[in-house]
Amino acid sequence: MKNTYESPLNSRYASKEMQELFSPDMKFRTWRKLWIALAEAEKELGLNITDEQIEELKKYKDDINYDVAEMKEKEFRHDVMAHIHAYGEQCPNARPIIHLGATSCYVGDNTDIIIMTEALKLIKKKLICVISKLSDFAMKYKELPTLGYTHYQPAQLVTVGKRATLWIQDLLMDVEDLDYILANMRLLGSKGTTGTQASFLSLFENDHEKVKKLDKLIAKKMGFDNVFPVSGQTYTRKLDSRILNLLSTIAQSAYKFGNDLRLLQSMKEIEEPFEKHQIGSSAMAYKRNPMRSERICALARYVIVNSLNPAITSSTQWFERTLDDSANKRICMPEAFLAVDAILNIYINVADGMVVYPKVIEKHVLEELPFMATENIMMEAVKRGGDRQELHERIRVHSMEAAKQVKAEGKKNDLIERIAADEMFGLSIDELKSVLAPENYIGRSPQQVEEFINEYVKPVLEKNKIEDIEVELKV
Repeated sequence: MKNTYESPLNSRYASKEMQELFSPDMKFRTWRKLWIALAEAEKELGLNITDEQIEELKKYKDDINYDVAEMKEKEFRHDVMAHIHAYGEQCPNARPIIHLGATSCYVGDNTDIIIMTEALKLIKKKLICVISKLSDFAMKYKELPTLGYTHYQPAQLVTVGKRATLWIQDLLMDVEDLDYILANMRLLGSKGTTGTQASFLSLFENDHEKVKKLDKLIAKKMGFDNVFPVSGQTYTRKLDSRILNLLSTIAQSAYKFGNDLRLLQSMKEIEEPFEKHQIGSSAMAYKRNPMRSERICALARYVIVNSLNPAITSSTQWFERTLDDSANKRICMPEAFLAVDAILNIYINVADGMVVYPKVIEKHVLEELPFMATENIMMEAVKRGGDRQELHERIRVHSMEAAKQVKAEGKKNDLIERIAADEMFGLSIDELKSVLAPENYIGRSPQQVEEFINEYVKPVLEKNKIEDIEVELKV
């Protein structure tokens, strides 16, 4: 159908794997798994639930009768009750014990946590993949001198590989935060309507130990070690805010990379991949726009702004719960994951295919290097008997004149020629040019790259071994 709105996150950007995690099928199958886990745990703790009832539930756990559920929701105006009745029609023997003692958030909130946990694992795989590709890039170009910039003005030289370590370091911080969140993910469990577990305490005839065990059993059956120790009707919405803050920091890291690459592509030093038949502009056929990096930045901006949604929701919840979180949460949480998934897909693609133009980089370096070499030139002239203070003043005057030649008249930087012609320095043009070797001005850049990769990156890659992720961009 082309006459109704569809989200570009699905049609243009996010991967099939991430879309499946937030699909209705994943959601409702997880609901049924939770109902089975609840029934099994209640049976194990002594309630009158039979093996036959549980087997009947298992038989239809993946065979969801959506037509019945949709009809029931129109009647009840309640999605959970609609699916309970739909499941009950398929499982008449188990119908009386489906959702026994639970409230809607038992399936709704626990499912959200389960899905977000799996989505975080997928995000982590892609983060590690990006780090791996950028690490290869950093090592390959660890010795290639390039202009460093502060305030977007030429500063001391760095190397192309050294600059890449800045992108990697941001991503490593994101992995640290992600690992912390994954390690602390926990289910809501079975807490009841206001978090007091009153309904379960009634079912188990005031046996507090069994009610506590019920929580733990359900968590274990669903693959979790822990549950929230206390709650209202819902898990604390601070979890959503924590998760989206993480997704925002990943978006921030990606934005920094995308922005840097857009600037570098403008200078023709490094370009993102550009396919044989790709069109850069409908009007200007010669253009090679950095559209992938621009898309990274566009989606990243969306995620960064979106992080306000769960922050506001978390701060405005009333007492044990209010429902003004629901509609917002249904949109902002999945879309944040889909957007970050799309960002990382593009990031992987770009990091794997960046094109470096060493000759252009060298040209830009040599245009600015004479200014940067002036201190070394001055020191050499002092060694030959010159006065440091007088030499400093002469260099200042020559530098201003050379800069004027470049900026006002569009001519080449002739600072070296001016110094060679100045008898005060006593240096020939050949001697001066020998001072201008770019590798003399990159400091410890190559060593920093090697040390950083070996000490900080390799341990993370070895700990999180993953197969290379092949990304095929939709558009």
